[in-house]
Amino acid sequence: MVRHLRAEAHAGRMLPFVIEYRGELAGQLTVAGITWGSMCSAHIGYWVDEAVAGRGVMPTAVALVVDHCFRSLGLHRVEVCIRPENLPSRRVVEKLGFREEGLRPRYLHIDGAWRDHLVFALTAEEVPEGLLTRWHRSRPVGGPGAAREIN
Repeated sequence: MVRHLRAEAHAGRMLPFVIEYRGELAGQLTVAGITWGSMCSAHIGYWVDEAVAGRGVMPTAVALVVDHCFRSLGLHRVEVCIRPENLPSRRVVEKLGFREEGLRPRYLHIDGAWRDHLVFALTAEEVPEGLLTRWHRSRPVGGPGAAREIN
C-alpha cells in the first residue's frame, strides 16, 4: 500500500497524509484522483481512530488539506464521497460546510458489493477566506475541536 501511495504521489495524482494527534498516529487522509486541465479537481478520503473522534481532529485535517489543494496546488474543486450510513464522516463535511450534491448509486465496490455514496463538494470560490479559517470561526472558544487542542 505504501509503495502504491508513493508511486501515485510521485506521479502527481495523489497526496497521502498521516494524521497525528499528540504525537500518536490518529488517522490518514488522501487526496486522490488529482485531475488537471479544465477540471482542476480531486477527491478526499479519510479515516480517524475512534479514540480521538469528536475532538475536531478530522475536520481540522480536512480543512488544512483543502486549503493546500486550493491555495498551493491551484485546484478548483474538491469532492468527498461518503456512504450514506457513515454518519461520523458525513458530520465532518457538514461541519466544514461542504455542499451535498447528490447520490452516486453503486459507486464503489466495498465488502463484496457495489455501494452507494453521497457526494459533497467545495470549490475555491466558496471559501475565499480559507476553509481552516472558516472552521476556526465556527468553533466555540475552548470547546471540543477548538484549534488549541490540535498539537
